Amino acid sequence: MKKSILVLLIPFCLQAFAQEIKDEPMPGFKKEKLFSGGSINVGFSNNYTALGATPQLGYSLTDWLDAGVNFNVNYISQRDNFVRGDKLRQTTYGPGAFVRLFPISMIFATAQYEYNFIKQKYIPVSSSNLPDEKSTLSAGSLLVGGGYAGGRQKGNNTYYFISVMWDISGDKNSPYVDDLGRSTPVIRAGYNIGLFQGKYRR
Repeated sequence: MKKSILVLLIPFCLQAFAQEIKDEPMPGFKKEKLFSGGSINVGFSNNYTALGATPQLGYSLTDWLDAGVNFNVNYISQRDNFVRGDKLRQTTYGPGAFVRLFPISMIFATAQYEYNFIKQKYIPVSSSNLPDEKSTLSAGSLLVGGGYAGGRQKGNNTYYFISVMWDISGDKNSPYVDDLGRSTPVIRAGYNIGLFQGKYRR
């Protein structure tokens, strides 16, 4: 009896398996999985201004994993840095790479590596008659954190996002640590733009 049932079930199982293989996307590069976009960050206070942009180009490896490369540019201007009336100006730029892991469609964990080139200009108080000081630094940063993605769904990698990350690299020259070497939160908001989407569905 059991053997008869098994024999009857085999054709149905084979048909279901064949359908699953048919529905599975073929391996290889697909331009429909490419996305562009990026993020911006803006910060202001009485003596502090920060402006930045991070354009990106990525690829959806699976429904739950995105990866890509980016380039970041940031400008910071700060007054009263050491003493009242002095100024510090800093420009940071460099390449990077990122991954985003989506346990559910709207929440993601992220990691991003950056190698930043940093140019600083310190302007002493005018009454001191001291010359400006210029310096050039570089630092690698490993940012980890998480975020929220709005509008992301299967087959469509166009969505907006906001993330919070911290630098865990421990590099004292990182632009994401304070004067005491403590990692400060990096808050970024941006937009993913799916490329060549058409009627494509993952």
